[in-house]
Amino acid sequence: MSYAYLFKYIIIGDTGVGKSCLLLQFTDKRFQPVHDLTIGVEFGARMITIDNKPIKLQIWDTAGQESFRSITRSYYRGAAGALLVYDITRRETFNHLASWLEDARQHANANMTVMLIGNKCDLSHRRAVSYEEGEQFAKEHGLVFMEASAKTAQNVEEAFIKTAGTIYKKIQDGVFDVSNESYGIKVGYAVPNASGGGAGSSSQAGGCCS
Repeated sequence: MSYAYLFKYIIIGDTGVGKSCLLLQFTDKRFQPVHDLTIGVEFGARMITIDNKPIKLQIWDTAGQESFRSITRSYYRGAAGALLVYDITRRETFNHLASWLEDARQHANANMTVMLIGNKCDLSHRRAVSYEEGEQFAKEHGLVFMEASAKTAQNVEEAFIKTAGTIYKKIQDGVFDVSNESYGIKVGYAVPNASGGGAGSSSQAGGCCS
């Protein structure tokens, strides 16, 4: 399937915050309540449209366990966007955000767009982190912020698309040298009046929600 741009994303955050479920909800529009822990890195992709241009999102879902941090770090390079996820019902996942962000800033390019996601907002009765705290953390660190639910799909689509919109604007503003693929952006070829062909579906994902 032809695209104008390809954006590479990475999803980071503690284990069990719902990174894989967010990816699965975005690429397959389904929720899998029980899944194995991600070992290493999983992959998903989906086409979206921004400014009437087809854009392919290539999304790498990383393992949250400390033992996989070195593998995760290698995926920061060449990522245009990162979704930094915490679980609003588990305080410690919020407390670890600064450490994840430090990792991202150290290993990724300086212009990478980071979207902070407070996941599991469908469990607000068990909330341990207020919306205001998430918003404040994002403001202090220059992140885009949103609460979402991989279970109900609330704000999942918006989170991925808003991140892409921010990256697209940076391209328009000349922040990225799009000929340099190390920024996680690849210029594609949007074929006019392309009829079907290729991977005709709007989403394709590798692996399950692990």
